[in-house]
Amino acid sequence: MTLVIIRTAIVFVTLLLIIRLMGKRQIGEMQPFEFVITLLIAELACIPMADSSIPLLYGIISVVTIYILHEIVTVLDLKVKPMKAFLSGKPALVINKNGIDDFELKRNRLDVSDLIESLRSAGYFSLDCVDYALYEANGTFSALPKEDYEKEQTSLPLVIIDNGSYDEKNLALTGLKREYFDGILEEQGVKKVKRVLVLTADGEGKLYLQEKGEKFRTFRVQYPEGKTW
Repeated sequence: MTLVIIRTAIVFVTLLLIIRLMGKRQIGEMQPFEFVITLLIAELACIPMADSSIPLLYGIISVVTIYILHEIVTVLDLKVKPMKAFLSGKPALVINKNGIDDFELKRNRLDVSDLIESLRSAGYFSLDCVDYALYEANGTFSALPKEDYEKEQTSLPLVIIDNGSYDEKNLALTGLKREYFDGILEEQGVKKVKRVLVLTADGEGKLYLQEKGEKFRTFRVQYPEGKTW
């Protein structure tokens, strides 16, 4: 038991020293290669702690080796621009002046629902509240709001159509039928629901519509019987 405690303490001190040497970014917002290295260090540290038959020196040497590799990769990341893009990736601009960039979403294995969730987490509830939005290389979300964007989000928008399919749950919340929105799409010149990347509707009649590969547009409608939510 005493041996296990001593081995664990030695590994702990070694890991603490290595993490401090790696710098503050390693503790905060990690790049993909840093995340992989952190996982490897954690795994390598557990082996000598869990199995006393393995020489403690083996675990320490492995951790130090990972640290040296980390320093080499970090230098490449800082000094060689093409290598930086390969190792850390690059920001993905998912909303621009034309609306949602569906290609960038798919390239990052995301969909419209993920984007809207990120927007809400950042305090933006309408897709037309921001001029630009992007996912940084480390996965964090950033957005540039429009001037006086608060005026654009006076009511909570619901996603009616997401990537060519109606959201039946949100449709029920509006109290409106699918045929009603089919009629709106027809008025807007949309031939098929499958062509719609996203359609949102808020309680005051403002709709956000974007077809796949097209620029978004917003417009207002009057709901039947003065319905609001």
